[in-house]
Amino acid sequence: MRRVLTKTPAVLLALLLLVVAASLAYRLRAQTDSRLRNAYRRPEISGWTFVHLEGTPAEIGFQHGYLLAPEIREGFEVTKIELTHDNNKNWGFFRQAARSMLWPRIEQEYRQELQGLTEGANARGVNIDLWDVVALNAALEWGYYVYEYDKEHHIQSPPSVTAPGHCSAFVATGSYTRDGRVVIGHNTWTGYLDGERWTIIFDVTPAKGYRFIMDGYPGFIQSGDDFGINSAGIVITETTIMDFHGWNASGIPEFVRARKSMQYAASIDDFARIMSEDNNGGYANNWLVADRKTNEIADLELGLKDVRLERTKDGYFVGANFPVTEKLAREETDFDLRDPSSSANARHVRWEQLMAENKGRIDVAAAQRFLADHYDAYEKKSAPSERTLCGHIDQSERGSLPWEPPYGVAGTVQNKVTDSSMAETLAFAASAGHACGAPFHAAEHLRKHPEFNWQKDYLRDMNPHPWATFRAGM
Repeated sequence: MRRVLTKTPAVLLALLLLVVAASLAYRLRAQTDSRLRNAYRRPEISGWTFVHLEGTPAEIGFQHGYLLAPEIREGFEVTKIELTHDNNKNWGFFRQAARSMLWPRIEQEYRQELQGLTEGANARGVNIDLWDVVALNAALEWGYYVYEYDKEHHIQSPPSVTAPGHCSAFVATGSYTRDGRVVIGHNTWTGYLDGERWTIIFDVTPAKGYRFIMDGYPGFIQSGDDFGINSAGIVITETTIMDFHGWNASGIPEFVRARKSMQYAASIDDFARIMSEDNNGGYANNWLVADRKTNEIADLELGLKDVRLERTKDGYFVGANFPVTEKLAREETDFDLRDPSSSANARHVRWEQLMAENKGRIDVAAAQRFLADHYDAYEKKSAPSERTLCGHIDQSERGSLPWEPPYGVAGTVQNKVTDSSMAETLAFAASAGHACGAPFHAAEHLRKHPEFNWQKDYLRDMNPHPWATFRAGM
């Protein structure tokens, strides 16, 4: 006992010296490496981490990897655990597909950024390579590929391969909003395991294209849940089309098209063109887009075969993971448009109610209330569940959604809102956690549901945070 006690201070001192040395090395690198000269990271604000990235693709990538290295290390491990568990494939499967199938369809600009990201993370001691980073960025697309791969190879896919129901969103303009201009809001639904980490604000000034601000996941060159604004006045968000199936192996990865549209779209037409050209079918979404210069809004329903663009300067569009058109639902999904008890259909009904009830009064404050809404349009009562806009998955109902069993606890993990006035300065309000204020306690959940112990090394508490405003250059 005495020996242990006498050695403990020495061990602690050695650890302290290592921490200090690492910190000094980090600061010295940040001061001397020219690739980092225009980049910075702010201390956490209301649960969010703000980073500014600027320069060539390689510089932006290096800054991203370097400044967010701790978050990338953890986020990568979480994504790897989820993908291998949910798809019944080892990590080598995704690395190989990233290298042989995705990489040839990634244009040079984003190749350079992905390579820079890898180098930046490596410089901070994160042990990942380029194929890990490419596979990480395609995380939201792999389920679509695995479904087709398993079908071709006569493999029984796990239920989690079905395209999930992620997110609730709306965009309104004209007579529906208080000032006649655009208001747009979105909340992200996913498993708490990765959703707790979906709290990065990226402010990016690329050498080419438009400056943009977006929320995102550490290590993603796109938003992933897709909420962002660019300096050309385009505001973008989406919700996943549930139960979608389709994959084009020769198409451009969705994460590349989503990033390119955020960076280069100067109009709604630009956005629709970039997203539609060489579509690989991955992460099929119902995209809600606004042009704050003209206050026009649009709904791009982007399947693999069925594509529809609708637009207006006086009205609204809503998203809750339902296919908008019966044709797409019939041809490219297993979704039942006639089931009123489904999460997507019930939330669709609730959105329609809120738009009608608040016509002429929709603003940022109203949008924040919408995203915290707990009214179940199917049960006709206020009770948080998978059918409410602020989503909560009840463990007693486990299995009611096709994506719920592998995720364990899931639902709304963060929220964003902006309007035309805020978008002029590349600003939006964001709330980490449930907008309704409900907390999540990881230890309590794992005690009650030991079947999810595969998440225990990374699952943590998810506490709600108040709304905060983020602006480019802050």
